[in-house]
Amino acid sequence: MSRISIPAVDQSPVASRPLLDAVNKQLGMVPNLMKVLGNSPAALGGYLNLSGALGKGALGAQTGERIALAIAEFNRCGYCLAAHTYLAHNVAKLGAAEIEANRNGMSSDQKADAAVRFAVNVAHQRGHVSDVTVQEVRNAGFSDADIIEIVVHVALNTLTNYVNSVAQTDIDFPVVELRKAA
Repeated sequence: MSRISIPAVDQSPVASRPLLDAVNKQLGMVPNLMKVLGNSPAALGGYLNLSGALGKGALGAQTGERIALAIAEFNRCGYCLAAHTYLAHNVAKLGAAEIEANRNGMSSDQKADAAVRFAVNVAHQRGHVSDVTVQEVRNAGFSDADIIEIVVHVALNTLTNYVNSVAQTDIDFPVVELRKAA
């Protein structure tokens, strides 16, 4: 059971309701993460704005979902792992083997593999990556703008991982078991 309230949309703060209604129109549902974030209209608005901006970025939905899966597994966020497994399969159209690879911090696609590996390295090193690490992602064909987008994807996913971990948000997607901690 969630430690932070998951209010119905009509019980959310007034300033959050139009944002939650927009999520409902886009997704056909309001995920519990959005309801939890909706406890703070500023937090929900900030999340939606950044997520929306990244959705228009150069990396695309598939690479965004690949990174989300890797970071959810890295941060041990069951809610995000369930949500992004669902989105990776149903929206980004990634296959089961690719989703599994992404959870392991890799990809079967050579260029995406560089992005996912870089993203996990950013998370593991808390941003303090080496010059070699940055050069490797550049060598895979990523521009400075792309590299910044990858870092921001890591940050956005870490944000939702932490919110869900603190809140212990009730999972409203098909549950996916996290791997056992090393």
